[in-house]
Amino acid sequence: MDRKIGMWMYQNGGGTEIENKIITKLKEREIDVISGLNLRHADAGCKGILCNDTIMNELGLYFSYNAGEQTLYQVYLYEEINRMMPTINNYHAFTLTEDKLKSNMALLHAGVKTPQFYMCHREENDKLKDILSKWGERMVYKPVDGWGGVGVTLIETPAALDMIMPFLNSTDQRMLYVEEYIENDHTDFRIDIVDGEFVACYGRKAAEHGWKTNITSGGSVILREADDTLIDLAKRAAKATGCEIAGVDILYDQEREEYVVLEVNGIPAFATPEQEKMGLNFNDKKIDLIVNMIDKKTK
Repeated sequence: MDRKIGMWMYQNGGGTEIENKIITKLKEREIDVISGLNLRHADAGCKGILCNDTIMNELGLYFSYNAGEQTLYQVYLYEEINRMMPTINNYHAFTLTEDKLKSNMALLHAGVKTPQFYMCHREENDKLKDILSKWGERMVYKPVDGWGGVGVTLIETPAALDMIMPFLNSTDQRMLYVEEYIENDHTDFRIDIVDGEFVACYGRKAAEHGWKTNITSGGSVILREADDTLIDLAKRAAKATGCEIAGVDILYDQEREEYVVLEVNGIPAFATPEQEKMGLNFNDKKIDLIVNMIDKKTK
């Protein structure tokens, strides 16, 4: 086989089976795959970047798909690999979607509707009280580089803001990022896009008495259908961030009666075996689109 790519795929939640299916379909197209290339175990020198005895420089593409285990070291090497060959997602899109402010600025520039957002230096946190008042006494603090709902805090009064400031000042965050709270029914839409094509739509529902829909924060998956408006919005969001693979989270703003993009995820999970039993049967379509894209990028 003349074409050879590297791959690092998450293994939990059915990830191993997904990886095997991707590898099998790529081999049918005479594309060899070296899997398990976790850059945490790579080093670099005059011979290039070496990972698990594989010289990364000699590959035709690197496919990295593991959201929960990305360290600064791995991201540093990922940027360098992106200079040598195509990566999926590309490095710019990967880092953009890891940053709340930068991704929302990209969406804003592309005319994609998002919640109102604001960032200031933490030494100027008094400005947040003006923002809180302007937004109707409800806003959401988010770490700019967080994921899975970790650290996300609903602030509903100036007193609540005062209470969390000592904690925020004790962190290494130099910026404070907030978004307006969107009035919603505590459910969202997750729409997967691969290479500009619609893959699937499902939803998440917050736990009872909760408001976060993230699965890692207690939310649960629900079946949902997407109309043309939602699909078009998700495609525009994926394009604005440059993601070849995107999971676009969308809320329905009950107050303004419109859809808004809450977040673009650069490594959206495949359906787990349990979710497939519920009726989320999009894995094969997603795999085929990814394989097609790798095939195009390595020719």
